[in-house]
Amino acid sequence: QVQLVESGGGLVQAGGSLRLSCTASERTTSRHVMGWFRQAPGKEREFVTAISWVGGYTIYADSVKGRFTISRDNAKNTVYLQMNSLKPEDTAVYYCAARFGVLNSANTRMNDYDYWGQGTQVTVSS
Repeated sequence: QVQLVESGGGLVQAGGSLRLSCTASERTTSRHVMGWFRQAPGKEREFVTAISWVGGYTIYADSVKGRFTISRDNAKNTVYLQMNSLKPEDTAVYYCAARFGVLNSANTRMNDYDYWGQGTQVTVSS
């Protein structure tokens, strides 16, 4: 069973930045697509971004393009989410997710991912 642990959440003012990290319990990241989802209060969990296990292919939700950047360090079994120019509407619990295989542009659904972290809260104040 793969375990994913997120960290780096917190409270930040609008326009600020945060970097989230997600570390896997084993060396799965070398062959897994890694992604981030988020869930705001009263809303469904939504896709944010994902990265392939090699080659650096990435996909982003339109709402975060140009502001968020996903990256990974397979040697550390860790994926990162750099969030810049944060807005109050970015407030949510952010979840790390993983799936075995390749990444394509359609992999934006929760059902596409097999493993999930517990989430980390990000709050952006106006």
